[in-house]
Amino acid sequence: MSNYIVAITGGVASGKSEVTRRFGALGVAVADADVAARAAVAVGSLGLAEVVAAFGQDVLDAEGALDRATMRARVFEQPGARKLLESIIHPRVRERLQVQCSEATGPYAIAAVPLLTEGGGRTGYPWLHRILVVDVPVEVQHARLMLRDGIDDALATRMIAAQASRTERLAIADDVIVNDGPLDALDERVAALDRRYREMAGAL
Repeated sequence: MSNYIVAITGGVASGKSEVTRRFGALGVAVADADVAARAAVAVGSLGLAEVVAAFGQDVLDAEGALDRATMRARVFEQPGARKLLESIIHPRVRERLQVQCSEATGPYAIAAVPLLTEGGGRTGYPWLHRILVVDVPVEVQHARLMLRDGIDDALATRMIAAQASRTERLAIADDVIVNDGPLDALDERVAALDRRYREMAGAL
């Protein structure tokens, strides 16, 4: 069982998935918060029932699943809606990630948590041993987001503003990867951190 747990977080379009994928390729077990969040509001789940009770039946699609586009619009349009939704989903995500990481084999496990800062950081996730922030300048983040999602400048700005700031994320970091260069530059950084985390896990 992996008792040493490292979180990976970062802003939208920072390259978290690329970093996480590289740790996985090195044989590290990864528990993904996005996957856990989808499970938390799956059809028939208590989480989905709570979302419907809070926001109404119109957040469901024709099959009874959460209509993510409608929910996303609601979160952006209504003050307080985001925090209400997160109060339903985040506790379930935290619990699922902790179980998956503690049951993983290997010297350590990765918890990929995009909204770690928004979810309380170390206070919300007291079982983390280490936090790795994938950092990128805001202007680079903005350009990548527009290109990746095919959105305009205004929406990209709103999406970035809706998350924790770069300063807030860096404030909870133990380790930082600045991902403002070519993707192959990540290989060496991830390999070095992997060696370090294995040593730290072995010293527990």
